[in-house]
Amino acid sequence: MNREEKPVIAITMGDPAGVGPEITAKLLAAPWVHTVCRPLVIGDACAMERALVQIQVGCKLRLVREASEAVFEEETLNLLDMGCLKGAGYSLGEVNPLCGDAAFRYVTKAIKLALRKEVAATVTAPINKEAMNLAGHPFSGHTEIYAEYTHTKEYAMLLAYGQMRVAHVSTHVSLRDACDRVTRDRVIKVIRLAAEACRDMGIASPRIAVAGLNPHCGESGLFGREEIEEISPAIEAAVREGLSVTGPIPPDTVFCKLKGGVYDICVCMYHDQGHIPVKLAGFQWENGKQTGEINGINMTLGLPVIRVSVDHGTAFDIAGKNLASEASLKSAVDYAVTMSAARACKREEET
Repeated sequence: MNREEKPVIAITMGDPAGVGPEITAKLLAAPWVHTVCRPLVIGDACAMERALVQIQVGCKLRLVREASEAVFEEETLNLLDMGCLKGAGYSLGEVNPLCGDAAFRYVTKAIKLALRKEVAATVTAPINKEAMNLAGHPFSGHTEIYAEYTHTKEYAMLLAYGQMRVAHVSTHVSLRDACDRVTRDRVIKVIRLAAEACRDMGIASPRIAVAGLNPHCGESGLFGREEIEEISPAIEAAVREGLSVTGPIPPDTVFCKLKGGVYDICVCMYHDQGHIPVKLAGFQWENGKQTGEINGINMTLGLPVIRVSVDHGTAFDIAGKNLASEASLKSAVDYAVTMSAARACKREEET
């Protein structure tokens, strides 16, 4: 693949007070990213300059005003400087509405570039929801921002680490509200989105598991009727459409099978049901200490653009200490490249 064939990937650097700029700088300083794509960072010069000093690498910072001005070379970090922050007059590791506003504007800029086809995909470093809301942007996360700014009504969150892939029926709502959102229509829509995502990842005939909501999948209605009245009818409808779907499967066993390769993806009923098993697999801790990489990706399904993110937060406790790993960001870029190639092939086939 020559340089012109590599997709342009927009990478938003996340909340400037968190680890986003640091892991972005680490990723761009490594040769690998330049072999698979043409990376364009969206952020603020003062934050990225600080990050480059922190990690002490010889990566050259090139400021651009438009995506077309970028010059893609190894050891070069092309930064579309948004000019939201004037100097590094903010503290690392602290919630700051100025940083929340900046992070929000990086994301909306990336969405605009993707909608205009100036970039093939977008990758997002972590934002701080509290800082963003204090800045006057009432969103609960990246997923909702992308849905709003792409005018998408039906979407879902997907998390992945290795073979652990999960798609969510609901995400950022209370557990009480999450139960009410388990409806036949919503479950089948997420099943379809999960199948499409797997095909974009190169899985031609995905095997989809669907988790139950209640203990023991409701035990024939003794512990709840959602499996009988909502989840099973959705599965039956998906099977009639030709999809390979199994369930509902008790939540305390389905993830063991998913990890073991029995299924390619699991449709989960709520946020923590999916997040906990994926993060247990991808976040490595032992004897009270982090012993390996914090890895995994977060993806929004159903959008007209590709959005992949790291599967961790802003990590304010280690911001600026050169301790954060770029592994999850690397995985996010890898997924974005794979999915942009799949969509390009699909467009060629359609024409």
